[in-house]
Amino acid sequence: MINIYLVRHGQTYLNKYFRIQGLSNAPLTVKGVADAVDAGKRLSGIKFDHAYSSDMPRAYDTGKYILQQNPSDIKEPTMDTAFREENFGYFEGNDSEQAWHQIGGPKGMGSYGEMIDKLGMGGTADLIAEADPYGDAETDDDIRARFMPGLKKAIQNAKDGENVLIAAHGTIIRWAISQFADSSIDVSESILNGSVSKLTAEPDGTNIKVEYYNRKDENV
Repeated sequence: MINIYLVRHGQTYLNKYFRIQGLSNAPLTVKGVADAVDAGKRLSGIKFDHAYSSDMPRAYDTGKYILQQNPSDIKEPTMDTAFREENFGYFEGNDSEQAWHQIGGPKGMGSYGEMIDKLGMGGTADLIAEADPYGDAETDDDIRARFMPGLKKAIQNAKDGENVLIAAHGTIIRWAISQFADSSIDVSESILNGSVSKLTAEPDGTNIKVEYYNRKDENV
């Protein structure tokens, strides 16, 4: 079995100001660096055989901070656009509460969590894309076409029993977890900066399962 640890990047300035941050990027705050270092400490008992990140600086930097705490010989993650955050198109950089109300309000949903609860991650992505007047926001199919080949490649590059780190982003991690989770996992629960979510998979890429979601305790 291959163990895949998905870690959300540490807090950034746009996170701090509650602004949507998909393809937009902001540096880690002091708290964000601490989030990443703390994640690294909690994961320090797990030697990573492979490490990847989004190509966005906030995720790449988080991956480096985690690896600094790890017994692995890997010094920095391999960047892969497959693990980028969802592209929110026109809504990039907007105040998140206002944007979710604008998108979900006409459908009777006033928050991002409520949209996810009612529509799932894929349906929520499609609703955002539908509301984007410029047509740049990613649909569920767009996300699947981008993310799944990257996950499959990461699994195929690993051997049975190996551990894989993927430093990524809140929404893409929630989307990934939703693809394989059973009803006991609620991805409408807000995902924390520096939290760890875990997938397991057979070496041939089959039987992918969610072991846990959104942990910031020592049980990783």
